[in-house]
Amino acid sequence: MKRILVTGGAGFIGSHLCDVLIEQRNKVICVDNLATGHMYHIHHLLKKKNFKFIKHDVIKSFNIRGRIDQIYHLASRASPIDYQKFPTATALTNSVGTYNMAKLALKKKATILFSSTSEAYGEPKEHPQKETYWGNVNPVGVRSCYDESKRFGEALLMAYHREMNADIKIVRIFNTYGPRLRPGDGRVISNFIRQALMDEPLTIYGDGKQTRSFCFVDDLVRGLMLMMDSNYVGPKNLGNPKEFTILQLASMIRKLTGSKSKLVFKELPVDDPTKRRPDISKARELLGWKPGIELEEGLKRTIEWFKILPMVKNHDSNSDY
Repeated sequence: MKRILVTGGAGFIGSHLCDVLIEQRNKVICVDNLATGHMYHIHHLLKKKNFKFIKHDVIKSFNIRGRIDQIYHLASRASPIDYQKFPTATALTNSVGTYNMAKLALKKKATILFSSTSEAYGEPKEHPQKETYWGNVNPVGVRSCYDESKRFGEALLMAYHREMNADIKIVRIFNTYGPRLRPGDGRVISNFIRQALMDEPLTIYGDGKQTRSFCFVDDLVRGLMLMMDSNYVGPKNLGNPKEFTILQLASMIRKLTGSKSKLVFKELPVDDPTKRRPDISKARELLGWKPGIELEEGLKRTIEWFKILPMVKNHDSNSDY
């Protein structure tokens, strides 16, 4: 039985990770400031004797009594709407917050896994993106609060590893989806599903020919845990290498929801990448990991989640549930 700390544990990915860790009979400490996470995601875990929730912002230093074996550092706003609305908090979470988690990991002699992002590659000039690609990021653009702070988080942890032999793991997460996505978070799958279920126009930014690769959350969580238990530092790409245009995604969601929604086209946001696809050769070879859930099946499960939400009409990210 391990004692595991999960920052961002009430969020979309973090809550799914907490579920699996508890199922495997670990002791889990979930830390979240609830900026984008929600108690609805973890309410079923609160009565579990091996689960503890602490409301805290990782930007502020804190300590945990007793041993900690592993730290999954997932805390961060992850949707463009969120992090462009709160750029300072986003930048500090991935820099100062990562610093605080690195110090705690050293103190507890724990392994720390940092959830970096495919956004570290920016508008890629290499396709698909390998971990060896250094990226093409605008360091002062509207997305830099997220992109560059994640890149800094990687650099900081590598410095701790080289100088102090900290036990670190770095993963670069590509677009992930599934139940517990927030309807108002502005990401393309949550936007399309909410709009389709309400028969509202589906908002396409740009011409819709830009591509993304979508990984179902269960597959991603499995990859995170394999990386944590491996002997590798990283970074390792975790994502689905199957590539779809935004127009293909919109068509699939309209079909699966039976929606009559029309398409409306708006200007592509500044610095929004036009293509994204991971090369997961390293994850396949070294971790034995690859996604197993096809996009259509994953979308069906996600749509069912959206159908049961009591406030799916609400765009306010603080009132999604």
